[in-house]
Amino acid sequence: MEVFYYMVFGGLGLIVAALELSKNNKDRISTSQSFTSFKNNYLLVYSLMMAGDWLQGPYVYYLYTTYGYGKGDIGQLFIAGFGSSMLFGTIVGSLADKQGRKRACVTYCITYILSCMTKHSPQYKVLLLGRILGGVATSLLFSSFESWLVAEHNKRGFEQQWLSLTFSKAIFLGNGLVAIISGLFGNFLVDSVSLGPVAPFDAAACFLAIGMAIILSSWGENYGDPSDNKDLLSQFKAAAVAIASDEKIALLGAIQSLFEGSMYTFVFLWTPALSPNDEEIPHGFIFATFMLASMLGSSFAARLMARSSPRVESYMQIVFLVSAASLLLPILTNFFVIAPPPSEVKGGGISLGCSIQLLGFCVFESCVGIFWPSIMKMRSQYIPEEARSTIMNFFRIPLNIFVCIVLYNVNAFPITIMFGMCSIFLFVASVLQRRLLVITDKPKSEDWTSLKERDVETEPLNDD
Repeated sequence: MEVFYYMVFGGLGLIVAALELSKNNKDRISTSQSFTSFKNNYLLVYSLMMAGDWLQGPYVYYLYTTYGYGKGDIGQLFIAGFGSSMLFGTIVGSLADKQGRKRACVTYCITYILSCMTKHSPQYKVLLLGRILGGVATSLLFSSFESWLVAEHNKRGFEQQWLSLTFSKAIFLGNGLVAIISGLFGNFLVDSVSLGPVAPFDAAACFLAIGMAIILSSWGENYGDPSDNKDLLSQFKAAAVAIASDEKIALLGAIQSLFEGSMYTFVFLWTPALSPNDEEIPHGFIFATFMLASMLGSSFAARLMARSSPRVESYMQIVFLVSAASLLLPILTNFFVIAPPPSEVKGGGISLGCSIQLLGFCVFESCVGIFWPSIMKMRSQYIPEEARSTIMNFFRIPLNIFVCIVLYNVNAFPITIMFGMCSIFLFVASVLQRRLLVITDKPKSEDWTSLKERDVETEPLNDD
């Protein structure tokens, strides 16, 4: 493997270590012992849940190819997963507000374990069922755990600022360190021990089962608004009203969909971008490098959120602009860096243009590391508790539609067009973030909470 990869990985590792070791009192939040115990319990569970997810990711496509399926069939399986997340996942995830967030987290574990079990069958219908179950599980992963955490944090009377500490640590561990270790462990199971491509899915099921046992034994239950006896349709209507009546919630949903849509598109594009002529690149090592860059971003976000200034709404404008610029690099290198003839690089090492792109992609992944804890903090501030899971799953509907469209048309456009589209989306996200900053600086207007309070006050009058 080329020295360049080790240099990038080592450089990022040194920066992350320096950031973590150089934290002073201004960068740390003073908390209580009870909160530390609560935070560590959540981080353990979240890390196990993310290990169950990360172990599967690198081997899903590979497993399908070993069963003899072609690109078209595999594409349909992936579309089924995202479509399931949009349709069934939205319904199941929304039930968490009414049936309980802890119960939804346990449902995530059971659903994903069943999805892992389907990977033992080469039958297409069984694999399709596994993708549908996986789509439901994904919706629960990205809504129920955060909803439970925010509600439980507030119920226990912890300070609001401490929540950002849990968010940043969860991303640092779950989306960084755990991802790297999961990738290495999966590689050990498949290549070193030669247990086959199904082994990582079995290991994922074990981690999920351990996490479920901890949830069942140590977590309390919490709900959205226990005073509301709403059916599912009424919940959807209430969530839609909340988004339509409060511009902050609507902007937050649009920003999230634009950024995550670009992020998931990047997942499909980075491999062909770095090896356009079938150059030999170490996919696993590059993935670990990206996760290290994400850890760098989450470590930096922890410093920012520990201080009163700058506000999240302010610095995220810059993060979106930087991420937009980083995904323009494939277009710029295509025009300004002279690429060697394909016959000279086919099967060889990474080219100069692709080396520049790799550095840009690491910058983008650092922005991803900043994005996750920051968007979590903004969601905890602006999304009403009584409909938190429902609204968060509503946010994922346009995201899943977008990803399905991209998957269906991934070969229809040149890769530079796809990166340009993502860059435009990220620029629009920066503009919307600016708008969010402006309206949050204004005196409180009539938002979703005040509208609901007004409705409650006028209800007796309507009865008369």
